Amino acid sequence: MSELLRKGIGRLRLVPSLVVILAMPALGAVCEAPPRQADAMVGSLRKPLLSAEEIVSCLQEKNRARELALRSFHGTRVYRVDYRGFFGEHHAEAVVNFDYTTPDKREFTIVSETGSKFIVDHVIKGLLKGEEEAAKGKDRQRNALNASNYSFKLASAYAAGDGSQYVLNVSPKTHYKYLYKGKIWVEGKDFAVTRIEAEPARSPSFWVKHTDVDHEYEKVGSFWLPAQDKTESWIRLGGIAHLSIEYKDYRITSATPVEQVPAAEGRSESRVTQ
Repeated sequence: MSELLRKGIGRLRLVPSLVVILAMPALGAVCEAPPRQADAMVGSLRKPLLSAEEIVSCLQEKNRARELALRSFHGTRVYRVDYRGFFGEHHAEAVVNFDYTTPDKREFTIVSETGSKFIVDHVIKGLLKGEEEAAKGKDRQRNALNASNYSFKLASAYAAGDGSQYVLNVSPKTHYKYLYKGKIWVEGKDFAVTRIEAEPARSPSFWVKHTDVDHEYEKVGSFWLPAQDKTESWIRLGGIAHLSIEYKDYRITSATPVEQVPAAEGRSESRVTQ
């Protein structure tokens, strides 16, 4: 593999896969749609039920409670990386077992790997290392999805199932490497992020011209956890790199009832780490 390809792909750290987005049923009156307005929630909502500030406040409080309630879980991830461009075609895949223990312990076990060993060693393992880094110490607070790190603006609201879905534009207040700008979808019953479409606040590498990320989440018991990630990066020297992460086989190994978590005093600064 050429030196240019090594730099173009090997340094492509993209954005660390979203660490954990936790969710639970909504608590507190301000975070629930008024019953008398429920009948009007058909198609696009003509009038947002909550302001952006209220939505973010509910999101932070619910994430704080879910974070405290979820003590440990196990899951499996399938990482796939494909590069097509000036340097030819390269592919790699790795199956990774993942174990989380509160508050920030993450254990990765690579079960199998195929394809380009270079991509496995320098891209996939780089993502695992980046996720561990983002979840600890000061990085953990600096990449939180909260009002301290981001500005939020309500883009739209519409009916979804028996509740509502809010779409917010998010923009980082700094150019910290783990922050992003784009849109988030917030489920209006659990007040959990269900989807993110974004790009990094700053390019992860000189060799990467542009990166688009699309993350989706699923509900597992009382918690919302990552379901799939798709990242597409345009390499400055030519070509496109695709990263996908499939999350499966979740098993909650330790948790307390979220409704037993006491409400926070004052403004919540809980995290949704990316």
